Amino acid sequence: MRAAVVFAIVVGLDQLTKHTLGTWIRPGQVRHVIPGLKLVYERNTGVAFSFLAGTGALVYVVTGVALVGLVSFMLMRPGRRLLWLPTGMLVGGAVGNLIDRVARGSVIDFIKLPHWPAFNVADMAITFGVVILVFVIERGSRDG
Repeated sequence: MRAAVVFAIVVGLDQLTKHTLGTWIRPGQVRHVIPGLKLVYERNTGVAFSFLAGTGALVYVVTGVALVGLVSFMLMRPGRRLLWLPTGMLVGGAVGNLIDRVARGSVIDFIKLPHWPAFNVADMAITFGVVILVFVIERGSRDG
């Protein structure tokens, strides 16, 4: 249940920020927020950092396999402390970007830091979800 709440929050924030950005910034436009942080409007047809860009169905297959693996891992370990948090974050981030792929044919990325590819809220949830998942797995292996 907690994973579902985290999932809903991630998808909701991701879609809200992408919709808001789409009404505030045109494709190709850049808005400087604070030094070192820009808002941009970029389209990404691949997964993280445009990996697999232009591969079409392969992106859906990779996303689907990752989601099935993650949910299976969680379901096989229902007692693992805090596993619900990274699971909700990872699935929410993947679904947030999947919504864009299905509806628009690409993912909207809009947060730009120096020397780093543009990203979005779903990407942040996936990144932090992976870090937390590693911590939960590592901690669990020491506890058991």
